[in-house]
Parts: sequence; structure tokens; C-alpha cells
Amino acid sequence: MGRRRRNKIPQGLFLAEIESLSHEGRGVAHIDGKTVFIDGALANEQVEFNYISKRSKFDEGVTGSIIKSNGSRNEPECEYFGYCGGCSLQHMQPQAQLQHKQAVLMEQFNHLGKVEPETVLPPLVGSVFGYRHKARLAVKHVIKKEKVLVGFREKRSPFVADIDECKVLHPTIGTKLLELQQLIENLSIYNQIPQIEVAVSDNGTALVFRHLKPLTDSDLKQLTEFEQKHNFRIYLQPEGYDSVHRLDDNINEGLFYELQDHDVRIYFKPTDFTQINIDINKSMINMAIELLEPGKDEEILDLFCGVGNFTLPLARKAKTVVGTEGDKGLVDRARNNAKKNNIANVEFHVADLFKVEEPYPFMNKEYDKILLDPARTGAKEILSAINLNKTKRIVYVSCNPATLARDAGILVHERGFELKQAGVMDMFPHTTHVESIALFIK
Repeated sequence: MGRRRRNKIPQGLFLAEIESLSHEGRGVAHIDGKTVFIDGALANEQVEFNYISKRSKFDEGVTGSIIKSNGSRNEPECEYFGYCGGCSLQHMQPQAQLQHKQAVLMEQFNHLGKVEPETVLPPLVGSVFGYRHKARLAVKHVIKKEKVLVGFREKRSPFVADIDECKVLHPTIGTKLLELQQLIENLSIYNQIPQIEVAVSDNGTALVFRHLKPLTDSDLKQLTEFEQKHNFRIYLQPEGYDSVHRLDDNINEGLFYELQDHDVRIYFKPTDFTQINIDINKSMINMAIELLEPGKDEEILDLFCGVGNFTLPLARKAKTVVGTEGDKGLVDRARNNAKKNNIANVEFHVADLFKVEEPYPFMNKEYDKILLDPARTGAKEILSAINLNKTKRIVYVSCNPATLARDAGILVHERGFELKQAGVMDMFPHTTHVESIALFIK
């Protein structure tokens, strides 16, 4: 069998008229009848670009210079934009980013779900920098550079970007990347730490150091001094997530965030799933409750409940709330959160909501209203199987407009609901991630 020929990549700058923006935020042009996706270009611009790949059905390029600019083009605030892969839309004004995300959501509703909301909700917005409370930072000792790098991956590359700071990370960590690099360089296992997981809470910033070899007494001393100097909460992870533990085992206070509007405090572990943007999360909870309209005599089901982010605020306004989640550790934390907040009208179940061939007991009950916040794969299985006879309202929070649109089609065309309202939430500014919320009414 002969070796497959690679398409030769043309060299030099080429002119392109950008017709639109793809879902992932790249300019779309057609050259000699072939689609070209051009990174860094915006709709209705004329750019010069370099090819970076040629494929059978489409080509890819990166903008070299702007000949005619779009009015929504923005000067990126971060000097590493275009090199670091942490952001992809800083060259767009924030309002234009939201308009693009709203367009992506509506297109997916139309294309995949064959549905359209009666009303488009105004977007939920917050700070566009310093918003990121959760992150997984890559760590790499680079021999050629004779230094340790800490940060996100380079754009279109598996290598760790050489950056000194990150403007989208919460300032407690985004301004400390150089200090982290220097700390790791001084450890005996400087080349055996592949990642640091970050979790910013109301009571401190946690750093989980994954280490492939044991730390020496000197290493532990340096980590302790670093923790105290910068007011971090350092955790160590020698193996899987079950091995995560505090550097100082004598300190047991957990991480938490406050939901002041609902008199709820949510405790969580640094490796738990929690929302990346705390301010938008608070606004999102308020909007979800407003859309769901929970009543004091109503029973509500919270699917994919996590640590109780929606469950406990809802319980303040409903008769009972049932939370379900596939991760036993998260369910344990949710139960503990209910106890610590003196909330007794809730119950939690461990359930794999992607495998519902054999119905769980909670699925046979009837609920007045349902809230769900699934992972990117959506909630097709549970929505097709659950008892919805009594359910009047469903609020669906989504991090993937494609699966939301698909599931909207199920609710509207198969389960007897109408898509009343939907809109985007700016959970991930400067990225192409689209967080959205939708209301369905029977």
C-alpha cells in the first residue's frame, strides 16, 4: 500500500474576503470554491492570511494582516493572545462575542432541534477578565529553555505556553505564574509535576499539585513556605483523585462559596465540578429560579445536581427537591451541604442518568417542575425515559448548544412541551464556549 500523499501547504500571504464566523470563532472564506477557516479573522473583513493546513474538504489558515477591518474588532488586552490557547476571541468586542454566541445558539435550535424560542432572553453578563475560578494548568520543564513553564497550552500545539501572567484567571493565581514557575524549579522533582489544578473559593485559592514521584522533606518545606507567603491552600495528588489531600493535614476547613440571595453556603473539594465563573453562577441561579417559578406546594427534580448548586436554593422556595447525580462523591457533598445549611426538604440519589434502561425509583415519581444542568453530552437518555405527566415547567442549563438543541427537539416534538424562552450566559468570556439557559412549558 502506497504512502498517503499530503497536500502541499502554499507559502506566502493570500487575500481572503471573510463571509461569516464559524461556531468556533474562525473567519469563513471561499477560495476557488473551497472553504477556508481563518483564525483571527472576523466576518465582513478583508485579510491577508497564511495557510497552515490543506485538507480534502476544507483548508485552514491564520490571519497575517487586516486589509479592511470589522467594526467590532478589538485590540486584545493580553500580550499572549494568539499564542496562548486559553482564549480565542479577545480580538472581538465583548458585545460582539455575545451576539456571535447568541447566533450560534439560535442556529443550533433551528438546525438540530427544528425549534425556535418564542422569546430570546437578554444575555447574562459579568466581568470579562479575572473571572476564571477553576482551571487546570499544565506544567513542563523545558530543557532547551532551562526553565519550568506553568500555564495553558499553546494555540494549535501540545506545548505549554511561555507566559508570565493570565488576565482571565482570578488575580490570586493569574498574577502568580512566575512565582509558581520559580517554586517548581527549586523542587527536587521539578520535572515530575505535570499539572496544577486551581480552585478559587470565597475563603481561599486552592492549588492541587499532581506529582509523579514522592516529595522530599525539603520540597514539603518549600511548599509550606509558599502556601503561607501567598495565602494559598495547597493540596497534593500523588496518584488519582482519591489521593488528593491537604499539604497540612491539621487544617480541615473546606472550600466554599456563598449564595447570599438564598442564604446558602456551598462546600466543595478543589477537584469537584463547580462553575468556572462565580458571579455568572449566582446570576444564573437567580434566573433559573425566576424561570422555574417554584411554589411552596411543589415537588421539584434537579437532574445532574452536583454539590447542590441549584438544589439547595430551590429548596428554600419549594415543598421538596430531589437531586440526582452520577458521582457519589458529589452526592455526599450535596447531602453534607444540605445538613450544614439546615435544609431538610431535600433528598439526593446517586444515578447514572446516561443509563436509564432500568428506571431508578425517583424516575417513576411525578414532579411539578424539573431543572437540569447536564455535561456537554446533554440529557437525551433521561429526557426520553422520565415521567413528565405532571411536569409543567422545565429549565435546562447547558454548556453545549448542540446537545441542548437536540434535547429541545425531544421535549417539543416528542414530550409535549413548548420552547418559551432561551438565551446565552457569558460564563466563558473570550472563548467560544456557549453557556445557555432555556425554559420549556407543557
